[in-house]
Amino acid sequence: MRELVSEAEVVAASGDDDLVVWAAQGMRPGVRAWACGDAVAVASPAASRRDRLVVRGTAARLVPLVRHALAEAGPSYRPLGDAALIEQVVAAVPELEPAVGFSWMGTEKLAPPRQEVTVSEGTYPEGSASWLADSAAPEVAALLAAANPGSYAVPGLPRVRRWAGVRDGESGALLAVAADAWSAPTVGLLAGVATAVPARGRGLGERVCRFVASALLAEHGRAALMVDDWNRAAVVVYERLGFARRRVAATGLRA
Repeated sequence: MRELVSEAEVVAASGDDDLVVWAAQGMRPGVRAWACGDAVAVASPAASRRDRLVVRGTAARLVPLVRHALAEAGPSYRPLGDAALIEQVVAAVPELEPAVGFSWMGTEKLAPPRQEVTVSEGTYPEGSASWLADSAAPEVAALLAAANPGSYAVPGLPRVRRWAGVRDGESGALLAVAADAWSAPTVGLLAGVATAVPARGRGLGERVCRFVASALLAEHGRAALMVDDWNRAAVVVYERLGFARRRVAATGLRA
């Protein structure tokens, strides 16, 4: 069992796994990481609003590592990793709750736009996607409250860095948003995606996500996001943009 103290050590120990490297957050203050054989665990406080213990490796090595990491980091940390691996860990550690599954999606290159959306932005009744001023925070919050009340990213949270949006070309009303939030040096995170209910079905969510993901790729080299498995419409959009789906799961210590 050894503690990892740099991002380079985390990258080497994890094989540059994008989920693990994202959790390391450049080894900002408060992040801790450990390795045991092929197993790696990264304790990342308040990463996408949760104290996350992101893990990878074989279950035989990972089970004692998870016990060690939870003892070191504290009971608020929630193990997160590939779904099959987390199920094995839960089976071996009775103190853990049943796992909850969702998907991590990542890409290093966006797919080309569909032919029907490659027309000039000037032909859209809405404006193009662009970064929003800080003064738009109340509009973003109102749109999220109506269209995606469960969003982890909301204006004003630490490390929710910036918001992009698409506005109605006539009224200027905000129709769709997405955020650059909890990004790591080499993995940018897309979050806070929402489209106003009356404006759905027009490709606005895809447009704003493409804009943010393109900026994340330019700055970080990789872009990623988390999505609930039941949200098939969102998964289809992200796959169309070029994101590859990875089934993951999270658990936590029983109360």
